Amino acid sequence: MSGADRLRRLPWTLRYRAGGRLSSELRRLVVVATHRHCRVEFRGPVHLGPGFSLWIPGKGTLEVGSGVDFRRDFYCEISGEGKVTIGDGSIFTGGAMIQCSTEIAIGRRCVFSQSVLIADGRHRSGSTELHILDQGYDYSPVHIGDGATVMAKCTVTADIGDGAFVGANSAVVRPVPPLCLAVGAPAVPVRFFADAPAEPAATARA
Repeated sequence: MSGADRLRRLPWTLRYRAGGRLSSELRRLVVVATHRHCRVEFRGPVHLGPGFSLWIPGKGTLEVGSGVDFRRDFYCEISGEGKVTIGDGSIFTGGAMIQCSTEIAIGRRCVFSQSVLIADGRHRSGSTELHILDQGYDYSPVHIGDGATVMAKCTVTADIGDGAFVGANSAVVRPVPPLCLAVGAPAVPVRFFADAPAEPAATARA
């Protein structure tokens, strides 16, 4: 790259590289300073993009591994003594939301695309006399394995195995096994990858 090209790129570099790192670090400092009543831990360098937001009114826990990238508009809500852990190198692209009251554990190098919701609770429904907000919730911890990928506009309320790939607009309401492509609402495996150990005999197929 010529000297002139470098000069033209200087405003971009200052804003998106140097400026981005500084803004991220300032956000991290503010998050830690305003959540001293609970446990918020960043275990190494992370990127906190614009719109990063936490809501932890109680004694909840957020543990974030090294190299995690929250690119834009990440929101995490932890109620009571809930615990969210995010493994090293995971990426949240934009508009991701986590709602936790028990435990949500995300492995290393997972990828979450635009507008993904991960929640460990579901509204109870079915009563003809009670409003949906008055029927309570059912809770179950959610575990997402290393290297899992969840594409845009998915809802995840059940486990996802290591290396699984969940297609866009899917709803994971029952466990997705490792090393498979799962799609649909509810999401079911449609293909197992070549290095999968075996296709579970009892798994529903689309």
